[in-house]
Amino acid sequence: MFSKYLKTLSILKKFLFINFVIFTVIGLFTFIYLNNIQPSLIKKKSLNHSNVINNTIDNLLRLDVKFQANDIRKFLFSTRFIFQNLDRVLFFDDQLNLIGDTDTLDLDPRSFSTRLDKIEFESLNERETEKKIEEKNIKIDEKKPVSLKDILKKYSNSDDLGSPFTFTQDDFNQFKVTTIKNVINDGVNFGYLAIIENANEIKTAIDERKAFVIRTAVSVGFVILIFSFVLSRYFIRPIQNLVRYTINIREKSQIKSGIENLKKRNDELGLLSNSLEDMTNELQKRVTHAENFSTDLVHEIRNPLASLKGASEILQDTNDNDQREKLLNILSHDVQRIERLITDYSQMLKDEVALSKEKMKKINIEPIIQSVVDDYNNIHKVKKGINIEYKNDGKEKYIINGIENRIEQIIANLLDNAISFSKEGDNVFVNISDNHNKKISIKVFDEGQGFKEKDTSRIFKRFYSNRPERFGEHSGLGLNIVKNLVDLHDGEIVASNRLDTEGALMEIKFPSA
Repeated sequence: MFSKYLKTLSILKKFLFINFVIFTVIGLFTFIYLNNIQPSLIKKKSLNHSNVINNTIDNLLRLDVKFQANDIRKFLFSTRFIFQNLDRVLFFDDQLNLIGDTDTLDLDPRSFSTRLDKIEFESLNERETEKKIEEKNIKIDEKKPVSLKDILKKYSNSDDLGSPFTFTQDDFNQFKVTTIKNVINDGVNFGYLAIIENANEIKTAIDERKAFVIRTAVSVGFVILIFSFVLSRYFIRPIQNLVRYTINIREKSQIKSGIENLKKRNDELGLLSNSLEDMTNELQKRVTHAENFSTDLVHEIRNPLASLKGASEILQDTNDNDQREKLLNILSHDVQRIERLITDYSQMLKDEVALSKEKMKKINIEPIIQSVVDDYNNIHKVKKGINIEYKNDGKEKYIINGIENRIEQIIANLLDNAISFSKEGDNVFVNISDNHNKKISIKVFDEGQGFKEKDTSRIFKRFYSNRPERFGEHSGLGLNIVKNLVDLHDGEIVASNRLDTEGALMEIKFPSA
């Protein structure tokens, strides 16, 4: 349930929500810590009081001191060093009369009974065993001031008689810790001891901790707010702009998405914005390319289909064998033409997909070209009597950044084109050279008819149609594929007519690596 709710929130809201949860948990533990620190500090003091009280009782019993004012006074004078680190120690007899007070050693003992302080207190809910303080069953009304004598009365009548009892008081900005215990000898209660000690350091320590927690909470909250602002302004908002950008592309909206400012950033978001735009532009180019290609393909198929339709209609109505043979040849030729168009189109799409997965590397194109030329010589010397001559300028290595099988495809398509325009017994020439201008030149030229157009760049367009009838052996995609592959390798291709004789010349220039 919680995870589902978290998934519906924005990044900023998730950040604030998580911080709120963490802040709440830390605050809860801090609250528990602050509530437990005071009892812990008081317990430490009370344990010290209990040790002093037990040692005092041992001395009283060992010295057989009577619980009378004069004897207690003498005892206090003789053992005053025991209580020098304590603020005040009081002795009461079994009737709860004050018979000794370290604050009044210079006064008449008769005045002891008249000096009972009024205090407010809270009992500690602590339970210990052996040397630790046990929880008391003394019930006291905390809403009104109570005298120490009243506390002693409740203590003497409680089930906790015999164990130390500690309580605190906060009077006139003085925080005090008081511990009382009765004196027992042979099962007889002789009196009571009480130690009162100023413990303002406890209150100060607690106040300092509370102040520290508050300052820390305010500081952390302020830091979270600043970070949230920075997160929203410099990260969340740019991401939202990128989201709007993708939505506009999906919906083909012309609304500007504000991505231009993001592209200027030098951080990861800037790189992401530029990459996203480049990818979008590339996809749009591919979509446009596919749409144009489909349109051209439909146009190219329409002509042979029309021819097929016309020839089939005439074929049904004629009985002339010669005419029927001509019509059948037309039908066969048009079917082959359509088949080649579809096959080449499918192959072209496969090549484009494959190209996106292939990576460039440094290759020597000399053996690649030599291998393709040898393969075509073996086929076309026998088939059409066409000889392909290959030569280089004496070097063994011509290094470019490229894809090996694509270089093979380029050379093969150029040879296919040259051979298709060549007569039986003609020669096709392939030359490779390094022009010392960081360019590697590959020339393929034939002895055919050459080009009719002055603007030879048109021949690289898809389904180029201004060609002899026998060019029907090809779909018209070969040179277009060559042009695309050359562009992929950052090269350039130029078509021209030969100047020395009849024929066409194709020259490719690749940047050397």
